[in-house]
Amino acid sequence: MATLLDLVRNNARQYGMVIALALIVVLFQILTGGLLLQPQNVTNLILQNSYILILAIGMMLVIITGHIDLSVGSVVAFVGALSAVMLTAWDLPVPLVVVLAITVGALIGAWHGFWVAYVRIPAFIVTLAGMLIFRGATMVTLGGESISQLPPGLRALGSGYLPAMENVAVTLPRVRFGDGVGITFVEAHTLTLALGLLASVALVWSAVRNRDRLARHGLRVGARSVFLARVIMTVGAITAFCYMLAIHRGIPIVGVLLLVLIVGYAFVMGNMTVGRRIYAVGGNEKAAMLSGVRTQATTFWVFVNMGALSALAGLVFVARLNAATPRAGTMFELEAIAAAFIGGASAYGGVGTVVGAVIGALVMGVMNNGMSIIGLGVDWQQLIKGLVLLAAVAFDIYNKTRVAPRRVHAESTADRPPEPAESTALAAGGSAVGRVRESPP
Repeated sequence: MATLLDLVRNNARQYGMVIALALIVVLFQILTGGLLLQPQNVTNLILQNSYILILAIGMMLVIITGHIDLSVGSVVAFVGALSAVMLTAWDLPVPLVVVLAITVGALIGAWHGFWVAYVRIPAFIVTLAGMLIFRGATMVTLGGESISQLPPGLRALGSGYLPAMENVAVTLPRVRFGDGVGITFVEAHTLTLALGLLASVALVWSAVRNRDRLARHGLRVGARSVFLARVIMTVGAITAFCYMLAIHRGIPIVGVLLLVLIVGYAFVMGNMTVGRRIYAVGGNEKAAMLSGVRTQATTFWVFVNMGALSALAGLVFVARLNAATPRAGTMFELEAIAAAFIGGASAYGGVGTVVGAVIGALVMGVMNNGMSIIGLGVDWQQLIKGLVLLAAVAFDIYNKTRVAPRRVHAESTADRPPEPAESTALAAGGSAVGRVRESPP
């Protein structure tokens, strides 16, 4: 029990958001009479929040470096409008339009990154200007009108599903609500079940491998019972999620895209040097620079990445709507920023995870969906979401004030100052960079 309490206490932010998400799901499942977790609504949750999830991943990286990007909503609208023009007026093929759109988004990100990283203008000012510039560019591109009836190849990105496996049939029970609770048997989407099984096996293999690696290096791995409980709960969540998708229409194509992005970015931020450098820049930019990290280039490429992901979100958005409109992307930047902070990003930079951003976006998505189902007005929805965001940031401030005295005490009782080699390692170690001491003037 003591080990479990220590685990929860030391990881209060991550576990707190997971528990909060679970409680919100249970609350709205009760308030909506069981409609929230109906398979069709779960699929709608993925489709409706796919572009916010994509933006939240990029925004988390920007916030980790200690900056903000207010232009993503306008970039989504501009790239979507430009893509619609290329598809309908210029008659370009869909694959070429996708490549061109992401390239345009990356160039927009490079524009922002140049002013922030090399000219040292605050990101708030640069991206606020970008928000106005690309909103105006969207109006000019569309001429104040909407473009609809996009090609089926692009629409599949926003509303298509993976094909089923032929000659393989699996029947599963499904709980039915409505006139009365009952159970019916439906034919499941076999490819979704196969992918869910593959994901569960990969998760277990990765967890066991990481635990063994930590043990080999003499690092603390925690109690085996806690480890097993965590793996079982995660596999159970994956199985339940895949089951609900399988008894409807299977995994949406945009769901596969999200899975690739989440796994890829989580791996980069947790296991690769570039991820460590991003944490180092956000944790202590001066220490990172003295340790050899190219801080300006790192900040520049983080904004380029944000621009490319904004372009991808713009493609998904117009594909789902089957139209490009002048008001597209409105408030998307605030949704992405809120998702990142609710998911554990620190307002001071240097802290945050990709999985946390996804959890934060899911919290916002479930709240939006649940409040819409029960008929809560938009005014009350905005009020409640604002309170949730304020609570998340207040929790971050509380954690910092709670941890700071312990850190000062640990540093005051240290036997010796860190060696240069240790400082370099700490700077490259992401979250530990806050412990690097700066040289006296």
